[in-house]
Amino acid sequence: MSKRITTVAAACLAAGIGLPQGGEACTRTLYVGDDETVITGRNMDWMQSMETALWVFPRGMARDGRAGPDSPSWVSKYGSLVASSYDLATSDGMNEKGLVANLLYLAESDYGEDAALPPLSIALWAQYALDNYATVAEAVQGLTEQPLRVVAKDLPNGKPAALHLSLSDPSGDSAIFEYLDGELVVHHGPEYRVMTNSPPYAEQLAIDTYWQGVGGMAFLPGTVRAADRYARASFLLDAVPKSLDDDYLDAVPNRTYANQAVAQVLSVQRAVSVPLGISVEQQPNLASTLWSVAADQKNRVYYFSSATTPNTFWVALDDLDFSPGAEVKTLPVDGGYVYAGNAAAHFTAAEPFTFMDASGSD
Repeated sequence: MSKRITTVAAACLAAGIGLPQGGEACTRTLYVGDDETVITGRNMDWMQSMETALWVFPRGMARDGRAGPDSPSWVSKYGSLVASSYDLATSDGMNEKGLVANLLYLAESDYGEDAALPPLSIALWAQYALDNYATVAEAVQGLTEQPLRVVAKDLPNGKPAALHLSLSDPSGDSAIFEYLDGELVVHHGPEYRVMTNSPPYAEQLAIDTYWQGVGGMAFLPGTVRAADRYARASFLLDAVPKSLDDDYLDAVPNRTYANQAVAQVLSVQRAVSVPLGISVEQQPNLASTLWSVAADQKNRVYYFSSATTPNTFWVALDDLDFSPGAEVKTLPVDGGYVYAGNAAAHFTAAEPFTFMDASGSD
């Protein structure tokens, strides 16, 4: 289901010539395999440390939209494990129902100025979904029946907070939310498995159709541009096994398909990452991959791999306390911290960070 489809000129299909190239170079993939295995992969790319930390938020937390007196207020229905940016925003995460939210850059974002809609700071957009919805279908219904006016404020480094949102759940359902020309555009369905940045999503789909005709075994575009990363991720996601692979299973911990699938997703994410230290002149938002995530939504395990540390670690949500009144806990990632294996026991109690106030942005 697409709430609005943008017409794409045929000239845009030919290798993406003339498409906008700005924006944070993040990439999101959705892997669906045997045994009801669903894993969402995501790269976070930026030109500097985002002071990332992981946070455990229990159920029952009172929040407001941080965008003025008409902002919505709510109490979280579901606990969540999230990755923060600048101690100001939730940029990624999974709630206790296995719903995953990812915020990625979209330079063309235009959230509009409809004063009749409840305003919500963009820093809370992903958290709002994780707090309130168990499935993608619930989120699509909720966010379209009562649209919000996302209010964006510049990031601490002065770059615009121009973002779009992806959601996925343990059924393999997916949705992409974009604001274009002040209108919410939703692409809803399990076929929407890959997401990058510019151009808007409908145009990305058309470009991907072109590259499918070329065939990934013959040629794939190799630059860090969003359209090229989309084509590579789409091909690789289709190409990797969706069931037990005897060629590699002996090397996988515990010889489980779940661990094989996580390894495959992280391999795809690495194939569309940007090496540490690389940036694009005149386009500082196209920059290095700082960290990657593989969220196993069936088993509720959140795998985290930092480009600046040697180990991939994970957090089993079953080992976290999401009950109402439980402590908020955090696990610092930036700053030279190194973890291995299940890091759930390393979280410590902390005051929750304060989401970015966008009340002065309208």
